[in-house]
Amino acid sequence: MQRREFIALLGGVAAAWPLAARAQQPAMPVVGFLSANEHDASEQFTVAFREGLADAGFIEGKNVTIEYRFAEGHLDRVPALTLDLVRRQVAVIFTGGGDVPSLVAKGATANIPIVFATGYDPVKLGLVPSLNRPGGNVTGVTVIAGQLGAKRIELLREVMPKVAVVPILVNPNNVNAAPDISDVQAAAAVMGIQVRVLNASSEQEIDAVFESLAQSKAGALLVNPDPLFLEHRHQLVALAARYRIPTVYYAREYAVAGGLMAYGASFTGMYRQGGGYVGRILKGAKPSDLPVMQPTKFEFVINLKTAKALGLEVSPTLLARADEVIE
Repeated sequence: MQRREFIALLGGVAAAWPLAARAQQPAMPVVGFLSANEHDASEQFTVAFREGLADAGFIEGKNVTIEYRFAEGHLDRVPALTLDLVRRQVAVIFTGGGDVPSLVAKGATANIPIVFATGYDPVKLGLVPSLNRPGGNVTGVTVIAGQLGAKRIELLREVMPKVAVVPILVNPNNVNAAPDISDVQAAAAVMGIQVRVLNASSEQEIDAVFESLAQSKAGALLVNPDPLFLEHRHQLVALAARYRIPTVYYAREYAVAGGLMAYGASFTGMYRQGGGYVGRILKGAKPSDLPVMQPTKFEFVINLKTAKALGLEVSPTLLARADEVIE
């Protein structure tokens, strides 16, 4: 999403906010779950969120109600969905599925606590002024997935030491794409690898990208962190297998689905931690007193079955470094 379009979205929420009626909070707390993603592709993350709530003592339907709002991949729907939750005066708003819901929610209310889940640096995004002292009504969890591109290309090089060109798949609508590309290019240059940028912002464009990769006989692919790609991970993995393109991803979910390798913190864990933070706020904690949670562990997962299907030899040394080997 371009900056001008995003500012317009925020403006729409700001204009409508004075009309929102302040309703009395119901006896059973209501949590708003706001995501830009598709409902059907988000089940494992909503389950993890509910598990986090349960860890804090809140069970959906028993002592907490969850109002789910999914934009189904249409970012222009996020402001209206956000405003609906604000009008309902939910106790807490949890935001995921990209950074647009988090930023729109922050612009919509300074009173309702907000817990975000992001793959990027929330300070650079403008969500909080500090990780340790978030202040205000916003806190959350980050897996800093976008800052690990250099490590992923290093791992790819270990499996394919002769690779000279590595395309990187990015969503041009992601405001974090440009800095991610710069980081990967800098790391690749040191290794003598050329990076080729490929853009896709829809299911159809993902198909087209892989067709172009097949025609150019690309030897590998790096998938940049993006909610759209995680939603369509089965499509990406299937296309990589069909065209025999060794691909490195940023989340374990891809390797489980059949992807070659993945390196990054757990997205499922991030949603569970987010649910736990929502539970703490329901118990009386203030977002300003809850530091933004950061990953303490990064998972390196290799799908050995996929490596063998691609005719790749994975060294015993690299296998020993993996947190999980799927056979």
